[in-house]
Amino acid sequence: MANGSNPSGDNDNQGMSGLQRWALPALLVGLLLLFLFSGPLAPQGPEVPYTRFTGLVDKGAVQHVVVRGHQVTMTFREKQPVGARGKKVRQATTRVPLFGGDKLMDRLEKANVETTVREQRQTGWWWILLLLLVPWLFLMGMQFFQWRRMGGGAGGGGGGFGGFGGGLTQSKAKRVTREDPTTTFDDVAGQDNAKREVAEVVDFLADPERFRDVGAEAPHGMLMVGPPGTGKTLMARALAGEAGVAFYHQSASEFIEMVVGVGAARVRQAFEEARKNAPAILFIDELDSIGRMRGTGLGGGHDEREQTLNQILSEMDGFSGHEEVVVVAATNRPDVLDPALQRPGRFDRRISLELPDVKARRSILELHAEALPLAADVDIDRIARGTPGFSGADLKNLANEAAIRAAREHKKHVTYAHFDDARDSIIMGSERALSITPDEHYRLAVHESGHTAAAHFLPNADALYKVSIIPRGQALGGTHQIPEEERYTMPEDYLRDRIGVILGGRCAERIFLGTVSSGADDDIKQATRIARGMVTRWGMADDIGPMDLRQDDEQPFLGQQMAQPRQFSDTTAHQVDEAVRAFLTAAEDRVMRLIQDNREAVENLVQALEEEETLDRAGVEAHLGARPAVAAAGEADA
Repeated sequence: MANGSNPSGDNDNQGMSGLQRWALPALLVGLLLLFLFSGPLAPQGPEVPYTRFTGLVDKGAVQHVVVRGHQVTMTFREKQPVGARGKKVRQATTRVPLFGGDKLMDRLEKANVETTVREQRQTGWWWILLLLLVPWLFLMGMQFFQWRRMGGGAGGGGGGFGGFGGGLTQSKAKRVTREDPTTTFDDVAGQDNAKREVAEVVDFLADPERFRDVGAEAPHGMLMVGPPGTGKTLMARALAGEAGVAFYHQSASEFIEMVVGVGAARVRQAFEEARKNAPAILFIDELDSIGRMRGTGLGGGHDEREQTLNQILSEMDGFSGHEEVVVVAATNRPDVLDPALQRPGRFDRRISLELPDVKARRSILELHAEALPLAADVDIDRIARGTPGFSGADLKNLANEAAIRAAREHKKHVTYAHFDDARDSIIMGSERALSITPDEHYRLAVHESGHTAAAHFLPNADALYKVSIIPRGQALGGTHQIPEEERYTMPEDYLRDRIGVILGGRCAERIFLGTVSSGADDDIKQATRIARGMVTRWGMADDIGPMDLRQDDEQPFLGQQMAQPRQFSDTTAHQVDEAVRAFLTAAEDRVMRLIQDNREAVENLVQALEEEETLDRAGVEAHLGARPAVAAAGEADA
C-alpha cells in the first residue's frame, strides 16, 4: 500500500474501464457510418445534359445504360469528353425529362444500346427516423460520457459526482517515489535560516518519540512565503528528498474545476491518502489561488473556490499529534490569505524566504557554476556584488544565459564578459539595433554622463558600476550602481542623493544643451515617487512632521493601485505638494552646481562615452577622478 500497489482485481477493472472508454466513440462512429451509407446511392460519374446524352446515343458512343426512375447512368464504348473542361470519362449520368421517356427507349433500341431498367431506390422510414435521432443520440452519448468521467455509474468508485474512481474528483496529488530524482538541502543555497526551520520537520518525522517525550507536537502546517524565485518549491523538493517518508505534492489550482464540489472532494481524497501512508508530507504549491480571504468571490460563500478552502480548513483542523501528517504550502502573496489558514492549529509555522544577500548570492552562483567550464577571469565574488536584488532563480538564469553566450561564440569556456553581458540583458533587455542620429547620440551621452557625474560626486550615492548608451530593451541607455554593502534601511541623506542621481541626466542636458528632452520621463516619475514617500510615509519633511499621508493603497484582491478616500484637508494636501517640490528642486539645484563645478571633467566623460558607448568604473574615474568608497545600498538604473 505504501508503494501505491493495487489489488489484483484492479487489472480487470482497468480492462473494463478501457472497454468502456472506447465503447461510446465506437458507437458514435458506427451511427455516423450508418447515417452516411444508408441513404440513396450517389450518382456514378459526372452529370451531362440530356441533349448531349441523346447525341452520344445517336453517334453510337454509348455501350450500356442503366435506367432508375428519371436517373440514367451510361457507360461509353470509349472515354468521352464531358463538362466545361472536356474531361474524358468512361461513365456519366443524366436525368430524363418528365415527358419523353418512351421516345428515349425507342432511341436506345434503335442505336442497339444494352439497356437495364431498375426500380427506383426509395428512402425507408427507418432511415428518416435515424436521421432525426442521430443528433439526440450524440448529445445523450456525450452526457453519459461526461457522467462517467465524474465517477458516476458502475465502476465509478462511489457513485454519482462524489466518486473517486478516476473521474473529475480524483485527487491530482502526485507522490514522490524513490525512482524520482532526489533533491537535498545541499542543493539549496543561500537560505540557511529557512533550511534550519524545515529541517526540524525532518527530525520530527525521523524520531517523533524524542519530541513526544517532552510534550512537543510537530507543526500541523508550514507556510513558506517569499518573493518569486526565492526557492520555495525547491525547498519543498529538498524536504521530499530528506524526509524519507511519503511525500505528495499538488498545485492548489489543480483542486478547482467548473463542477461545484469537485475541489472539496479532491481535498478529502488527498488528505485521506496522506493519512493512510503516515508519516507523510502533503505539499500544496501556490496556496493563494484557493486560499484567498472568503467573502470576496462573485458567488459569496457558495462558489467552488471557497468550498475547497473550507474543506482544507476542516481537514487541517482535524489533525491530532499522533497522525504524523504535515502540510507544507508555498505562496508569494501571504497578504491575501484567509486569516483562518494562518491561525495556530493549521499553518503553525511561517517560514520566510527572502531575496539573497551578497553572501547568499555568492553561494548560489558557486552552486550553479559547478557545471560550467569557467575561464580564469571569472570572479564569482564580483558577480555576486554586481547582482543586488537578484533571486535564486535569477542567478540560475544568469549562469545559464552566460553559458548560452559562450556557446553562441563557439567558446570552450565561459568568461566574465559573458556573465556581464547576461546581467545587462536580464536587467535592461537585449541590445537593439537603432538608427540614432548624431544629435541624439550626443544627447544620450550627455544625459547618461549627468547621471554618472551625480553618482560619482554625491557622497551618499551608491557606487558606480557601469554606464552605457547602447540601447537595450525599452531604454536607450543606463547608469548602473551597486551598493558597497547590503543596506536594509534608507537614511534621509541617501534618499536625497538618490533623487539627485535620478535627476542628473536632466541637469546635464540643461547645462550642455540648453534644453531638456522626453528622455527624463521615467527619471521624473521615480524621483517624484521617492520624494512623495519621504513626505507622506517616512516623515522627513520638517514642515509636515511624522504623519501618514499616503493616498494610494494596494488592493490585494484586485491586484492594482486604487485611490483611497483622502483622510486630510486640502491645506495639508497643498503642504504635501510643496514639500515634495522642495525635495525635488533642492536635489536638482545641488546637482546643477556639482556639474557646473566639474564641467570640464564631465565634458571629457561625455566625449569618451560617445566614442566608446560603454564605460566601467575605472573608465569613469579616468575622467572624473577617484571617488572614495561609501557604504550605500540598492541598485538603481537612472
